[in-house]
Amino acid sequence: MDFSLKWNKYCLDLGGRTHLMGVLNVTPDSFSDGGRFFSEDQAVAHGIAMAQDGADIIDIGGESTRPYSSRLSADEEMARVIPIIRRLSREISIPISIDTYKSEVALEALKAGASMINDISALRMDSNMCQVAAGADVPVIIMHMQGTPESMQRHPEYDDLIQEVLGFLSDGLQRCLSAGIKKDLIILDPGIGFGKTFDHNLKIIHELEKFEPLKQPILIGPSNKAFIGRILGKEAHERDTGTMAAVAACVMNGAHIIRAHNVKRAAETIQVIDAIRRERVSERVLA
Repeated sequence: MDFSLKWNKYCLDLGGRTHLMGVLNVTPDSFSDGGRFFSEDQAVAHGIAMAQDGADIIDIGGESTRPYSSRLSADEEMARVIPIIRRLSREISIPISIDTYKSEVALEALKAGASMINDISALRMDSNMCQVAAGADVPVIIMHMQGTPESMQRHPEYDDLIQEVLGFLSDGLQRCLSAGIKKDLIILDPGIGFGKTFDHNLKIIHELEKFEPLKQPILIGPSNKAFIGRILGKEAHERDTGTMAAVAACVMNGAHIIRAHNVKRAAETIQVIDAIRRERVSERVLA
């Protein structure tokens, strides 16, 4: 299914090729790259490098949402991300997404130069988030999560995994529409690793095409997740090869946007798998 995101000065043709969101965690404790880009200069340099390596979006987060993580105050989160968004937005031409579930952080990030909102809570944890997103008229990513980051990996259970995730995302979509968020600016994320067991994660990727009835772009983030570590017996920083295999599977099964840490390798993986799946090379590659 083809989709196109058009807002402000941006246009992402999600039907033409699979797009790539690069992850920029400005945290000391994220599961995959915590502390690597915690300084402002390192973070900005890495954001520029990801844009050069093929990212279509840079997703900046200042609070770790790894399993069992603790919450951060809005002030501390803003202190981490706002200076970086302000500087990076002057250096790159691709959109910047703010990864937050706090409306106050989202609003200040949008003022600083961000132009998308990525909310792991599907706009549920802050009652003002829908209003901020609708007022800004920017794309919103709503993700499925069972529980909260503090509790999501304590025995997640489902009677029917795919149907329950579909129902959750459908409800989130309707909540966004009721708040005035445009349908063509809503992206859905089934939430790999967020309230899911090993088997749940494999099933979502394997059956990703079952999310097509929602008729919205699907973003998925398998990058360096624990299910890859379990398969390969690797720590988070050793999961690049496994991540690229998961990225390939997600692209083959219909993902529109891939969220990944290693942008250069993910971009090359996506280009090859896209060419195989679509039986053509995308215009971006030919250029």
